[in-house]
Amino acid sequence: MEILGKEPVFREPWHAQVFALAVHLNETGVFTWPDWADRFSQTLAAHGLDRELDGGDDYFTAWLAALESLLAERDIAPPEDVTRLRGAWETAYLETPHGAPVQLKD
Repeated sequence: MEILGKEPVFREPWHAQVFALAVHLNETGVFTWPDWADRFSQTLAAHGLDRELDGGDDYFTAWLAALESLLAERDIAPPEDVTRLRGAWETAYLETPHGAPVQLKD
């Protein structure tokens, strides 16, 4: 992740999306930023990430895990719902022709 320069701020679109989702949930009062920082720190410790992260997939995978655990704890996004939705997106993605928009089936 680079703030200034020619490199994009986020390496992958999903990095930006999960970051924006956490910021939005904080801004709408779902959790405070200190709550978020504490959960993210716990996630890093639990995953044994004792090295400096480079802002790539390792960082945002930990970010996503922290977000999922915080939302599960508050019964906003129970793990079984997240698993089901993740599976639905994977199926839709794999069944979608290249270049076509991915759409979940009802």
